[in-house]
Amino acid sequence: MDQLTARPRPTPSVFSEGFWAAARQHRLVVQRCDGCGLLRHYPQPMCPECHDDSWTWTPLSGRGTIYTFTVTHQAFHPAWADRVPFAVVTIELEEGVRMVTDLPPDDVDHVAIGAPVECWFEDHELADGTTFTFPRFRLAATA
Repeated sequence: MDQLTARPRPTPSVFSEGFWAAARQHRLVVQRCDGCGLLRHYPQPMCPECHDDSWTWTPLSGRGTIYTFTVTHQAFHPAWADRVPFAVVTIELEEGVRMVTDLPPDDVDHVAIGAPVECWFEDHELADGTTFTFPRFRLAATA
């Protein structure tokens, strides 16, 4: 783990704490509506389909493909200044849920729509001694 100094860190809410707690355990989860079974990400207080307000955290495979992407050549925040260019991608997971992430620097030259990806977890030690974990994605080897 390294020190997370300048990169902005999400603030878990009552609706997203389960997502971040699972990430600390290196598990990728999303909300599954208890009313209709819809999987959804980002965490929300209510199902957009049936409006049920109860949900269960459901594990995902962590495998998917790139749905779309852009390569950013200008940092939008100083924390990314030494990482340009970097790829911001929308991942479509095997379960049909989409997530937005950036790819590791080594993957930028190989990013393509439809490319297979896999989830990995990036742990950061914070100044107060606690840790914060980001679920991230990288290109997966093809068979």
